[in-house]
Amino acid sequence: MMLLLNTYCSALVAIVVVALTVSCGSWFDTHPYDVHFHGVTGINDRQIKTIEERFAEKDTLRIAFISDTHGWYSDMTDEIADLNNQRDIDFVVHCGDLTDTGTSKEYEWARHLLERLDYPYVALIGNHDFLGTGDQAYQVMFGRLDFSFIVSHIKFVCLNTNATEYDYMAAVPNFDFMEEEMARDTARFNRTVLVMHAPPYSDQFNNNVCKAFRRYLDLFPGLMCCVYGHNHNHIVDDIYDDGLLFYGIDCAEHRNYSIMTITPDSYEMEQIYY
Repeated sequence: MMLLLNTYCSALVAIVVVALTVSCGSWFDTHPYDVHFHGVTGINDRQIKTIEERFAEKDTLRIAFISDTHGWYSDMTDEIADLNNQRDIDFVVHCGDLTDTGTSKEYEWARHLLERLDYPYVALIGNHDFLGTGDQAYQVMFGRLDFSFIVSHIKFVCLNTNATEYDYMAAVPNFDFMEEEMARDTARFNRTVLVMHAPPYSDQFNNNVCKAFRRYLDLFPGLMCCVYGHNHNHIVDDIYDDGLLFYGIDCAEHRNYSIMTITPDSYEMEQIYY
């Protein structure tokens, strides 16, 4: 009798395990911080190739800067619809915080919405995007944490400045990368725009190196300005009181973004509300 009961229990357990595996496979196959994505990965390199080829010699560029869409996907949906209605934008730069907690699902939601853009785009990593294994997810889905591209003789240098996420134990900002970008392909560009998520003197930046960071900026050919996100505010700030302007890009919740128009002689920023 006992043998029969044990056999019955073992069979029942096996049936339950099989049933759960078949009907609720996601319980076993998916983890909130799993970085094995379905769909397009390595997005930034793909998009940069398009941007550089399409606008290599364009006299006037129109770049839309958006930022901090995390948690506000309805607002982000409206933001993308408004961007598409502009019709005269060349490409879009997302200044980071695509996700709220760095989960794989949030990355997929952000990608799904960004794919609705009628324009090529790149995305930087924000501090929220680091949570959990978010930095690994970003590198799989978007690519390198520091990257650059050149369009119409202008180099856009995109920096990871989220030092707090490393507990200040990593080279963030990466001065070696910055030195390489100052000297690499100098025959192809004579102006520079620097883009980052967290600006100097913010809670995420390594403020022990703020002064050194500013000295490095002077070495970029024709540095025009710096653009950042993180602070959830539209602001134009001369952070170092020396004439170099830093443009803060607002969050999606406040329903506005910025468009930068670059001509051969100058540039201007305008604020778009939707």
